[in-house]
Amino acid sequence: MTEETEISQSLLNRVYYAARDGMAITLYALLSARFSDQIDYLINQKVLEEDGQRCTPLIVAARYGHDRVVKMLLEKFKPDLEQEGTVKFDGNVIEGASALWCAAGAGHLNVIKTLVKAGANVNHPTKSNSTPLRAACFDGRLDIVKYLTDHNANIHIANKYNNTCLMIAAYKGHLDVVSFLLENEANPNEKAHCGATALHFAAECGHYNIVYELLRFGTKMTKNVNGMTPLIVAADRTRMEVVECLVERDEVTKEEAIEAFELLGASYANDKDNYCIIRAYKYLHAAMELRFSDPNNIIPKKVDEPISAYENWRECETLERLESIKNNHNAIHMESLAIRERILGTHNPEVPHPIIFRGAVYADNARFDRCIDLWLHALKLRQLNNISVVKDLLRFAQVFSQMIHVGVDLQFSQVINVLEASVIELGRNKAKLKDPDPDPKEDPDQIIEEMESNITTTLYILTILTTLMTLNKKEYDEADVNKAHYLVHKLCALRVTLRDGQTLLHLAVNAKTPVDDFHTNDVCKFPCAATAKLLIQCGADVNAMDSKRNTPLHVIVGYHKPISDFMTLHSIIMDLIEAGAHMDTVNSRGKTPFNAATTGIAEIILRTQTKLSLKCMAAKAVKTYNLSYCGNVPRTLESFIELHGPGLNQG
Repeated sequence: MTEETEISQSLLNRVYYAARDGMAITLYALLSARFSDQIDYLINQKVLEEDGQRCTPLIVAARYGHDRVVKMLLEKFKPDLEQEGTVKFDGNVIEGASALWCAAGAGHLNVIKTLVKAGANVNHPTKSNSTPLRAACFDGRLDIVKYLTDHNANIHIANKYNNTCLMIAAYKGHLDVVSFLLENEANPNEKAHCGATALHFAAECGHYNIVYELLRFGTKMTKNVNGMTPLIVAADRTRMEVVECLVERDEVTKEEAIEAFELLGASYANDKDNYCIIRAYKYLHAAMELRFSDPNNIIPKKVDEPISAYENWRECETLERLESIKNNHNAIHMESLAIRERILGTHNPEVPHPIIFRGAVYADNARFDRCIDLWLHALKLRQLNNISVVKDLLRFAQVFSQMIHVGVDLQFSQVINVLEASVIELGRNKAKLKDPDPDPKEDPDQIIEEMESNITTTLYILTILTTLMTLNKKEYDEADVNKAHYLVHKLCALRVTLRDGQTLLHLAVNAKTPVDDFHTNDVCKFPCAATAKLLIQCGADVNAMDSKRNTPLHVIVGYHKPISDFMTLHSIIMDLIEAGAHMDTVNSRGKTPFNAATTGIAEIILRTQTKLSLKCMAAKAVKTYNLSYCGNVPRTLESFIELHGPGLNQG
């Protein structure tokens, strides 16, 4: 870097931080002494801060409400009003934000007035199509909302999810903003891509005053993409006041009111944040009373077939039966889970949450059998609807490890069920990454992150499986063992890797493999000889290379506990070599496993197994003397030769 470049970068930073800190006089002094072309560069160049914000002086001054700086820049130096930056609000990264958007998002009315008078575009959207008006609606700043609409801000512009200004104000509970938007002809029946209207959002959050207001302006009770009306959404989220308000509406039928009360009661019985068994029974009872309120028109309950995860519970169909379980909390919990699944349906993504909560309560009370039954059911529902199960899989690894650690019986078949789900999930992760026509709503980085989490969790599940087989001397059902091997074969065939190229086998033999510290590390420790053996037996590639060309053999010979854990070191090295691991494979640093060994013990084990084949020696000669081989040998041999050294010249 030249001295001139260093000075200009230093000056750029001084200009930027003077604007950020509201130092108008200092900023003017820094800029006024420059040539015009330098000024243009200094006031329109973005600076990247440590927290990820990337702004021009004007944007950052507007972001922090420095009106004097904004006025001085506009009057003296004419910066680009529509320049876009990246800013952070409440931990959220906003890309493509103009100075006006930042001022609106931060609630600086004086800065907004200054920018608008200077000609800033009041409808300039961010990358997600959020306008300054939407930013003001989010924070409930009616004064800013009024000012922007008075200056031609369009209240109908929706963001990339087709979520309108009215929807966000309803969701955040800003009644005055909602009323203003409705009075200015905002469409109360506009639907977001998820099918929700402003009424859905208000009902979900329990803003019953906004629900009243929306209904007063003619909002209709429609269904979202999951088939849920605002009434059902409110019942699902335990919004009691909203439910009691909406069931009185003329458009709500008696059957819909019964369903809403049932769902409200069922949700109170299994809600993590609003659990209340008294209210649960109260609304379940109210629903049953309503069924029988007219002797001439009794509305019988149409129950589903019992579900084993809910103890095969059959829903109460009479008032007498319901009253008989009033003091039986477990019965009310199972009744409620069955009701939720019947009303919402198996394809509704809201169904699994309370099932997981109830399972966690069982786990806290050491009822692991019930916990696992419920969590397996929730896992099945999520995978049925192609919903990510990253956290679910890790949750199983944690509870399985806890059970083994405290000596509680763990069924082999339950671990296999989770392994099967893991294989399915990794297959889906890989398919998404390879999809030539990816879903634009899917973030590739997030998919990779999910896949990496699933790979490490699957490794934990495999280790738990091998631990179980080691601990229990009894014979397992042959069908279960065969299924386990079949699933591990499928897993190896997927050839999934971390970003650095590590396969499951690399991770299984690597002492640096991270282990979750919530119970999992009581059972899962690496390197693990049993897990490595299982992977090798089921087809894991023993010569697979990571991004540094290290094979699993390169990794294990770097193990630093050769004496205290000699058997692990010896077992893994022997299993790898017997399965065909090449001892003369060269990594990116030009080292074979023997050269890479960090202890004399690893060297001795390798030395006793040194049996270089004629084929290996020929391959090493080709690489050593940099002979041309691509196209001159069968293709099957090209990759074999490549194992024996970095390719400097293959043609």
